[in-house]
Amino acid sequence: MFSLRLPLATTGVIAAALVLSACSTGSTTGTPPTASAPAASTAVFNDTDVSFAMPMVDHHKQAITMAETMLAKTGVDPRVTSLAQKIKAAQAPEITMMDSWVAAWGATKDNMSGMDMSTGSMSDADMAALDSATGPAADKLFLQQMIQHHQGAIAMATVELKSGQNPDARDLATKISADQTAQIAEMQAILATL
Repeated sequence: MFSLRLPLATTGVIAAALVLSACSTGSTTGTPPTASAPAASTAVFNDTDVSFAMPMVDHHKQAITMAETMLAKTGVDPRVTSLAQKIKAAQAPEITMMDSWVAAWGATKDNMSGMDMSTGSMSDADMAALDSATGPAADKLFLQQMIQHHQGAIAMATVELKSGQNPDARDLATKISADQTAQIAEMQAILATL
């Protein structure tokens, strides 16, 4: 039989390295991993994160409905069609992501506080007006409404960046703010030519 004898100090270093490597998760959340712990991306959150994600899902859904309304119309300015397609493509996966966070957090609308869920949202009358508009009037109304809608989303993202704790929610808030600020500039440029 072969026997390996290591000095006591070497054995201690190896044991410490094994313990440290077993404890390392690559997470910066400070939450120790356990078999039942949620992923690091959802382990740390606060009321601001919940009050950002839940209303933003509804907000995004309305933006997609507005985009789909324009995509179903004929005679729409190609620039507006392109913008509606971009909005739908960007916001649909974000809804899925935020829904997964809300589920992991165990959040419901009953225990949500803080965020005004109507920030920048369109009323039923606004949605009906967009639905019935045609031609250049529809293009103009969509752009005006979507600018207001985006401004609301940016305001919600600003609150998240000020007080939220979840790193993924904060990353998304940064992305929403940047993307929608750029789209507002694009919509204002199109409006100026209509």
